[in-house]
Amino acid sequence: MSTTAPTSPAPSALVARQGVAAWWQAAPLTAVFVLFFLIPLALILMVSFWDFNEYELLPDFTFKNYVAIFEGCSNTGEWCVTAKTYLSTFKFCFLVWLITLLIGFAVSYFMAFHVRSSNMQTLLFVLCTIPFWTSNVIRMISWVPLLGRNGLVNQGLMATGLVGQPVEWLLFSDFSVVLAFVHLYTMFMIVPIFNSMMRIDRSLLEAASDSGASAWQTLWHVIVPLSRTGIIIGSIFVITIVMGDFVTIGVMGGQQIASVGKIIQVQTSYLQFPLAAANAVILLAIVLMIIWALTRLVDIRKEL
Repeated sequence: MSTTAPTSPAPSALVARQGVAAWWQAAPLTAVFVLFFLIPLALILMVSFWDFNEYELLPDFTFKNYVAIFEGCSNTGEWCVTAKTYLSTFKFCFLVWLITLLIGFAVSYFMAFHVRSSNMQTLLFVLCTIPFWTSNVIRMISWVPLLGRNGLVNQGLMATGLVGQPVEWLLFSDFSVVLAFVHLYTMFMIVPIFNSMMRIDRSLLEAASDSGASAWQTLWHVIVPLSRTGIIIGSIFVITIVMGDFVTIGVMGGQQIASVGKIIQVQTSYLQFPLAAANAVILLAIVLMIIWALTRLVDIRKEL
């Protein structure tokens, strides 16, 4: 009695079957991405070309919303409102990015290279996350009794005789907005930079030291380049959040400082949805260009 060996499926059929399985695995994430990102984004883009009045939205195709945003910008004698608003937003974005980068890099460097115990590294990392255990609003409001006209900082300065009257710019100013941003979002810079530094082969540092490199040379020529992925990821997090934030600027700026996110929020509250949608599309385009420029500096997918 003869038996025949089972035939294995053809390579092409096996590859096709694996491809179908991969598509089914990606289908849930794809559905969520399409439903909660692409469709809302398409609706915002569509509404940005609609017309409106005091009572209703008028489905139409018009560029009047985009024209209204840049109205007055053709006058070379002075900056238009839109240009001033974007310059203010870019100013906060740059200052917050720079400060969080310096603090995040310093904290990550200390935890990665000066703390030898893994348990201590974990403890310090958890301590860095403690501010995230409370809401952003509570953390912002906590600065008011410290920086206010009759706050603890002004009382301390006056008690020591350093100032004769309360310092006004501590609260509801650019300083308080930047301070709150740094307080809220520094952790978004620490986490990716620390992760990149922990992946650096310590033998490279020893090789640099054996080659006669100083501590600063090792930092600049070895650690910084190898931490570039974490720096770029942290920069993307901080920049994208700050560019669209309106709550922090509204609370810490005393509703007196303009930003693109704040303008969109005000336009939405006045039911000017097409105008707000046009502003949102422009803001999204600028943020995407910034992200594209940052991702050109390093291949994030390859590095991760």
